[in-house]
Amino acid sequence: MPPRKKREPQAKPERSERPEPAFLWERLDRPAPAPRSTLTPRRIARAAVAIADAEGLDAVTMRRLATDLGVAPMAAYRYVSGKDELLELMVDHVYGEMTPPEGAKDWRQAARALAQRTRAVLLQHPWVARAAVFTLTPNQVAVVESALASLAELDLDVDTMMAVCRAVDSYVKGAVDREIGLAELMQEQGWSSADETRIALAPRMNWLMNTGRYPTYARYINEATRKDDAQWQFEIGLNAVLDGIAARLGI
Repeated sequence: MPPRKKREPQAKPERSERPEPAFLWERLDRPAPAPRSTLTPRRIARAAVAIADAEGLDAVTMRRLATDLGVAPMAAYRYVSGKDELLELMVDHVYGEMTPPEGAKDWRQAARALAQRTRAVLLQHPWVARAAVFTLTPNQVAVVESALASLAELDLDVDTMMAVCRAVDSYVKGAVDREIGLAELMQEQGWSSADETRIALAPRMNWLMNTGRYPTYARYINEATRKDDAQWQFEIGLNAVLDGIAARLGI
């Protein structure tokens, strides 16, 4: 018998890699199918933001959200995969309130308007600073785009433009963080006014000042007349930042 031919090894079929699931904003940007209910991403975001504003970020859960919306517990999962994407939706909703009115005459007027608007929105939604640290949403990018665009006609490179935007933004968020922290402390301790807060903290402050180690701080304690004027303090700091940028860059 003739020798049997060896069978050629068959090539293994290539394994098709499963595509990664689309992220939230890519999914929401696709044409929407016919709605099955009145539930929408905007309605979900608005309800979740209302819960966070009233009770804090920790109160926002998918189950609580469904209860407030009057829908089945799984209904919101048609749009968001869970708590992380829900937070993105909430942050984006709030950042949609930050874009200042158009019509600024120059970069400084635009920066001031955005800074003031950002402060107002963050004070209205104090949980946002904690939730927005690692998010990247359309309205967040739109706010940065607005700030960059106000500098686009100046003789600056793009790295400097972004550094200017971040310097102003860092000042605003730092100032607001202190305001929010004080408000939260007062709420936790049950202090209803600035005077009541100072009275409660007086024993500790008096001891510190009486050590004699902080003479300039003691002068502030005794002479300051705008201790409770957060708006004035914010404006002074903002002007200093903008003056510094203008002087440094000659703009």
